[in-house]
Amino acid sequence: MTKKTEYVIEVEKLTKRYGDLPAVNDISFNVRKGEVFALLGPNGAGKTTTVEIIDTIRTPTSGKVRLLGMDVTKKKRDIVPRIGVLPQGFSSFDRITVRETMQYYSRLFCCRNADIDRLIALVNLNDKAKEQYMNLSGGLKQRLGIAIALVNDPEVVFLDEPTTGLDPRARREVWEVLLGLKQAGKTVFLTTHYMEEAELLADTVAIISKGKIIAMDSPVQLIESNADYLVLTLQSIDEKAFDVVGKMGFAPELSNHKSLNVKVTGTDDIRKILNAMEDAGVSLLSMDVRKPNLEQVFLKLTGEALHEGASGGKGAK
Repeated sequence: MTKKTEYVIEVEKLTKRYGDLPAVNDISFNVRKGEVFALLGPNGAGKTTTVEIIDTIRTPTSGKVRLLGMDVTKKKRDIVPRIGVLPQGFSSFDRITVRETMQYYSRLFCCRNADIDRLIALVNLNDKAKEQYMNLSGGLKQRLGIAIALVNDPEVVFLDEPTTGLDPRARREVWEVLLGLKQAGKTVFLTTHYMEEAELLADTVAIISKGKIIAMDSPVQLIESNADYLVLTLQSIDEKAFDVVGKMGFAPELSNHKSLNVKVTGTDDIRKILNAMEDAGVSLLSMDVRKPNLEQVFLKLTGEALHEGASGGKGAK
């Protein structure tokens, strides 16, 4: 007998409107126990609105949402003690230390028996335990925020854009913490507009655009099912390289590093391009062949690039 899949989040035909604006437009999905589920999309796509409905902060216009088997519109008092939330733009008190911050929130959430030392260690803040909040870097503040979200030992953790505004090093430090949550068996609901973040962390990715989910699967399957080509990257100091490839019927693109990116269908195309380069006397400095990534899948599905500067209307977060 096949074991029934256990869902901790069940979303059915969820819609949220602000006046005439559909911030979330008739979306449905489920989240399995113990997985990292990433809702991926640009700012304004409806990510924050969706997560705030699921974690009981906002009320839906229509549709049904069940969290831990309970209706989020009817059982908020029962749900809240069993979840942890790191909101977008988390902040705390400037002049209290990391340890004091954890102690404050453990009392605030009625979790006086919380293992503060274990949580501080979990987010790698042992050497910052006596540091005041205002002296922490952006990445350290986010790691502290994650520890606070875990203070009640939640079954489901909601992290809304946890690495927005961080530099690449700090972002990767936060990723290490999130991978630790995954290994600890927590169910993590993550919203992000960083492709690499979703590709690295998530078991399931749902791509949302303009309030609608347009694709959902594992990162690998999303790429496999939506990208039937390879990307050939050539680096050359010869300006003729672009013209040689263009005359062959391909559509080459120049990257920021002055490399030439060409979409090809297989090894035969690669061989033809290299032979043409040799015949034209074009010398190559390097060559790389890769499968498309999630960003290219997103561009294909939505027709728009995913970037941090995207914006949306009121409520359509």
